[in-house]
Amino acid sequence: MTTTVSEGQVLWQPRTEAQKSSQMAAFLEFAERESGQHFADYEALFAWSVSDVAEFWALLARYFAVRFHSPAEATLRGQLPEAHWFDGATLNYAEHALREPDERLAVIARNESGERRVWTRAELAQDVARARAGLRRLGVGKGDRVAALLPNAGEALIAFLATVSLGAVWSSCAPEFGVSSVLDRFRQIEPTLLISVTSYVYGGKTFDRRADVATIVAGLPSLRATVLVGDGSALPNALSFAELLSQSEPLEFEPVPFEHPLWVLYSSGTTGLPKAIVHGHGGILLEHWKALALHSDLSRADVFFWFSTTGWMMWNLLASGLLVGAAIVLYDGSPGAPDLYALWQLAEEERVSYFGASAPYLLACQKAGIEPGKRHDLSRVRALGTTGAPLPADGFAWVYEHVGRDLLLASVSGGTDVCTAFLLSCPLLPVRAGEIQCRGLGVKIEAFDGTGRRVIDEVGELVILEPFPAMPIYFWGDPTRTRFNDSYFSTYPGIWRHGDWIKITAHGGAVIYGRSDSTLNRGGVRMGTSEFYRVVERIPEIADSLVVDTGSLTDVNGTLYLFVVLAPGAVLDPELQARIARDVRRDLSPRHVPDRIVAVSAVPRTMNGKKLEVPVKRLLQGAAPETVASRDTLANPAALDELAAFAGATRAQPT
Repeated sequence: MTTTVSEGQVLWQPRTEAQKSSQMAAFLEFAERESGQHFADYEALFAWSVSDVAEFWALLARYFAVRFHSPAEATLRGQLPEAHWFDGATLNYAEHALREPDERLAVIARNESGERRVWTRAELAQDVARARAGLRRLGVGKGDRVAALLPNAGEALIAFLATVSLGAVWSSCAPEFGVSSVLDRFRQIEPTLLISVTSYVYGGKTFDRRADVATIVAGLPSLRATVLVGDGSALPNALSFAELLSQSEPLEFEPVPFEHPLWVLYSSGTTGLPKAIVHGHGGILLEHWKALALHSDLSRADVFFWFSTTGWMMWNLLASGLLVGAAIVLYDGSPGAPDLYALWQLAEEERVSYFGASAPYLLACQKAGIEPGKRHDLSRVRALGTTGAPLPADGFAWVYEHVGRDLLLASVSGGTDVCTAFLLSCPLLPVRAGEIQCRGLGVKIEAFDGTGRRVIDEVGELVILEPFPAMPIYFWGDPTRTRFNDSYFSTYPGIWRHGDWIKITAHGGAVIYGRSDSTLNRGGVRMGTSEFYRVVERIPEIADSLVVDTGSLTDVNGTLYLFVVLAPGAVLDPELQARIARDVRRDLSPRHVPDRIVAVSAVPRTMNGKKLEVPVKRLLQGAAPETVASRDTLANPAALDELAAFAGATRAQPT
């Protein structure tokens, strides 16, 4: 049983000595010296960092001693949506990730089968040099795209660093993605090379992908070569990964412009073709240094783990742990195999100091009633990161009761669009239940009400008023930037609209309430879905839930559906329905009592654990199932089939 806490309640305070020794404190002193100003606290530092974003980011580049091969002519040119950073500067991301190739531990790669491999920084640099030589033999050069269908293992990291060292562009999908989903992504970027596994293990089962890989290769006419991890003979003329690394050359780094493409990430693709989002070398370098070193206080003393696949941007952020000198832990497999203690056991065995996972994973642990802190020695975990969905206040309480009492719970929020979190943790600030600690330095985030007015302590649209370097440089295949501008700048000209509901508190924290396009607007009272889940899912009989309002911001006459997954032995009888309605009426509002409560076998989710609120809403509004989501992007497509059948039957009923 988890203690009930209220949103905003202080659950943890950093110790004075830890604050003083943090990298954020060191940067604050540096910023004072460089700017000639005094910053009394983090909020003062933040206010300065967004008052002149060009000055802040230039100072950050000096603080981290960026190795520019040629200097910038200007820090910032233009404004949103056509802002450009560090014109004239050249650099290379991989050169910074592989600095100091010494005997310190760099990478620990584990999988659910029990295999463990490690690399020192020197060994990693040697393997990257070999992979780089192999890529060059295959004709890969500056600007070429290397596509990867790989798990979160050493081969992916080595191939990624080798690719970007050449100035080529990296793009990866998790091996569980279906053929059509892989082709929907990789066809857009016309890769020169594909690196793929021939099988993978997940949840104790082995999945053979040889036939699928052959289909993918046939569907990518731009390919000049294929490299296979596993069965190297599965395709004619393919090379094995060992052959790719069979020769070595001196490790060099191609200087590229600050905004040269580093990698291509993809939106979830639940509706339409996934957006192919391109980020630049320099912007990611600066942003990830800021997020990891300053906000997360990560250093060469840390062992950094975040559970992710190569299809989620958190894999890219995890790889950037190399920038700050941390040892990074890669894990290939299911977080629930053999049970939900698997990742906590990993943390104990590898002496993880920063443990990261999605909010849905933490909530699943809470719902299952497990107690990681009792079963495992987690005393070295000084920080626990979470993202992917809002973590409610009682989720915070569970972490402090059942994981560890003296740790910084770093709930963060950002997204694939920026490949970072712009709402971040801070080692100088307390942790409050249900809140993200702060807005990240150099990112001018505000909350806008329905009239475009800035609000504090009210829920509004998350907007960004000034450019920052980790914004996408463009979408691949969008030369007129039409799709790019429609995605972010069509609502407020010159202002980035992110699509989340946010409340910025008077003390500088933030609460995310879910996607604004899945808002529950009942009688003019708007509410984020995360608030709804917080109330409903604390009812013991409810294992999971999905809430959908078929109305819109302008049409308040829709139907509010609540789909519930029942705990074993529970029954959705009139008594339970009445209890759900009572709790919603009491804790949210009478207007948000569901019109219909329906039991389902599972909530449809993406492979990253996000609930498919908008696709289900579209189903209920009459959209065809094949238009609302790509089945290959879903963790459980049968759950969407069930809701599609329900939507069809509901529409067929006489009114």
